[in-house]
Amino acid sequence: MTIERLAADVAALGPLDPVAMARGQARLDRLTKPPGSLGRLEEVAVTLAGITGRADATVARKAVIVAAADHGVAARGVSAYPPEVTAQMVVNFLSGGAAICVLAARVGASLTVIDVGVAGDIPNVVDATGRGGELVRARVRSGTADMTVGPAMTLAEAESAIDAGARVAARIMERGVDVVAIGEMGIGNTTAASALTAALTGTPPGSVTGRGTGLDDAGLARKVAAVEAALAINGFGVGDAAHRPVDPRAALAAVGGLEIAALVGVVLAAVAARVPVVVDGFIAGVAVLVAERLAPGVATRCIAAHRSVEPGHAVVLGALGLAPLLDLDLRLGEGSGAALAFDLLDAAVAIRVRMASFDAAGVSGPA
Repeated sequence: MTIERLAADVAALGPLDPVAMARGQARLDRLTKPPGSLGRLEEVAVTLAGITGRADATVARKAVIVAAADHGVAARGVSAYPPEVTAQMVVNFLSGGAAICVLAARVGASLTVIDVGVAGDIPNVVDATGRGGELVRARVRSGTADMTVGPAMTLAEAESAIDAGARVAARIMERGVDVVAIGEMGIGNTTAASALTAALTGTPPGSVTGRGTGLDDAGLARKVAAVEAALAINGFGVGDAAHRPVDPRAALAAVGGLEIAALVGVVLAAVAARVPVVVDGFIAGVAVLVAERLAPGVATRCIAAHRSVEPGHAVVLGALGLAPLLDLDLRLGEGSGAALAFDLLDAAVAIRVRMASFDAAGVSGPA
């Protein structure tokens, strides 16, 4: 499942289906309300129609895919948590104790966790809660190298991680899925996401680098310095991306993460299959940005769940032209914000399906 093939499949889709969108809008306009009065809910319903090509699009069958990996740059003190937390949290996902487990279960979404680059061992886990995720072992390498002294990974490793994500998404969609949400886990991954954002958008590191898991001022300064060093050593001078094209694959390999690469693959595969993608926060958004640079048109088929408190997330959303559904000061990751947004997608579909029309309710329409 090559990147080129996936990009060609995305290109073949063309724009969102105008006929399905028109039919979806017409249905909404016949309901017992002033036209457009349900705001973003109506927009979501129409967008779902455009993505899927079905005016009667549903989101009943939901899947959350979380990619996990470690980062060599974590040794630079860029996170408030030690690197071993990545493996520990994957175990928590599998045993049903994490926030995403609770949030996915309450909306009836399946949960799949891809170990594409965790440094520690992941034992077999017994889930006593019924909320635990399914683990896919697809480790490309045990964490990236320290991007402040050279490339985080080779181009071949980045492409292998993209392929792993695409294959997992394809298997999940074969089971029958109406909508996919993406999330991640990886100590140090907001540093990688900040570096990728700076490289791809030309925004200064200080403007796209935040406190992540809760760094103090000294920690934030170390993090910004690490992003600056990674960009410099890998040939992305500060602001250079604003003046010259940047190869998204090269940037991903140089300063990205294995879990980000895997999510790129998930996004490309889902979009190519006309399955809407609900995007979580900053790191997931950066994966969509890379996917968009590889296959223009991807972003129009994605729905931004929320705006993270990470400053780089607003930059990414702006670059993608996406408006988030929620703004709750979230900064957890895991796909937690995307799972919350599933409720709004359910509401949008329910309004379209269950709300009475003016004729059916015997209510006079607008004069």
